[in-house]
Amino acid sequence: MKQPRKATLFEALIPIVFLVIMLALALLKFNVDPQIPLILATGVAALIGVLRLGYKWSELEEGIIQTITMALQAVLILLIVGTLIGTWILGGVVPSMIYWGLNILSPGIFLVATLLICSIVSVATGSSWTTAGTVGIALLGIGQTLGIPSPIIAGAIISGAYFGDKMSPLSDTTNLAPAMAGATLFEHIKHMMYTTVPAYVISIILYTVLGLKYAGQSLDTGQIDIIQNTLIGNFHTLSPILLLAPVAVIAMVILKVPAIPALLTGTLLGGVFAMIFQGANVGDIMTAMHYGYYSQTGVTAVDDLLTRGGLDSMLWTVSLILCALSFGGVLEKTGMLETIASTILKYAKGTFGLVFATIFTCIFTNIVTGDQYLALVMPGRMYKNEYPKRGLAPKNLSRALEDGATVTSPLIPWTTCGSYMMATLGLNPIAFLPFAFFNLLSPLFSLILAATGFSMTKIDQNEKTQL
Repeated sequence: MKQPRKATLFEALIPIVFLVIMLALALLKFNVDPQIPLILATGVAALIGVLRLGYKWSELEEGIIQTITMALQAVLILLIVGTLIGTWILGGVVPSMIYWGLNILSPGIFLVATLLICSIVSVATGSSWTTAGTVGIALLGIGQTLGIPSPIIAGAIISGAYFGDKMSPLSDTTNLAPAMAGATLFEHIKHMMYTTVPAYVISIILYTVLGLKYAGQSLDTGQIDIIQNTLIGNFHTLSPILLLAPVAVIAMVILKVPAIPALLTGTLLGGVFAMIFQGANVGDIMTAMHYGYYSQTGVTAVDDLLTRGGLDSMLWTVSLILCALSFGGVLEKTGMLETIASTILKYAKGTFGLVFATIFTCIFTNIVTGDQYLALVMPGRMYKNEYPKRGLAPKNLSRALEDGATVTSPLIPWTTCGSYMMATLGLNPIAFLPFAFFNLLSPLFSLILAATGFSMTKIDQNEKTQL
């Protein structure tokens, strides 16, 4: 029986090029979501695998199923996160985080306060888009009244928004990256601290220095007052006691409780708080868990911020992940990913070269496909086996994926994230790119750690024997 042969670089690039063309048409011309282009590209890859490389469809189907199976834990976590967000909003947990976060606003430290507020909201919601589209817009308007240039304000908003997108266990990218690399959610989050903390601290310093120029000017807090008063008027209690829910989840992270039971506990706490502090009944809680929270305050900024969550809200992301993994599964089963990766890895010498190749591939994928999910999935599948081969733990890969893909996505105008930020903030990403300090520093620190070897955790021998 004839054995399937290895794909040439030209053959391996055909599905990639096809996908880029289809995504460009879908996203830029027809305003269609990327799922269908991914399915079509999967079909092209499968045709090459069957007609050119000698694979059977059953083998390709097996590859798709195997790849999807590896991400099922992340899918389950995402669904639970949807229920958690619903109960946390209903219970007043997220509104309390937003309310108390807005209290730290001060004219003398406006840019730093903008960074902190957006960080709090993005960690609470797990969504950079929601953060930028709600409190981000309000902060942009306030900063403009102070005479601060819009690109600088937008840079602080983006930095804070993507701090949460990168670090929050509620974020879909934070769940997807370790799923692709073979790491666990909480070890991934803790490992990212090595690049996130220095990048964030330096960002605070830079925004402080920039903000000194505008210190002493009067602050129009009208927009902030509207948001805070609306929150007070629509929730019975916005007490700091409600912050015990996120504190409990963080404590479980520290105690190494697995992600699913930890997040389920957080969901249950949100439901209990909803009954005790907001007067909700069991039906309200179950509705919020399934369909999310629907805000009807009449204030657009607040309604946009709080209308979210629920198991259903995650189904779009889950469908995109399944389509992307199907594409990646065929590329991996046919050896196309291996061909592309081996070509790149010829030039990736040592740990620094490997991390550089990962980050470069993430940014390149963002540029050519316009989608941060693909920028996590494709490089994750390409380099998943190379890190253990070089004695490096999977969490090194998951960190590099986030530092390369997640935080750079809003800086490219034609990506889904970049175009959203451009539409929301009214600025081309090229304008705020120089001031999005956190987004620029994160990949830089990832490369610095790779060059020095600091925090580049070696793979556990038990893990190595399982490969």
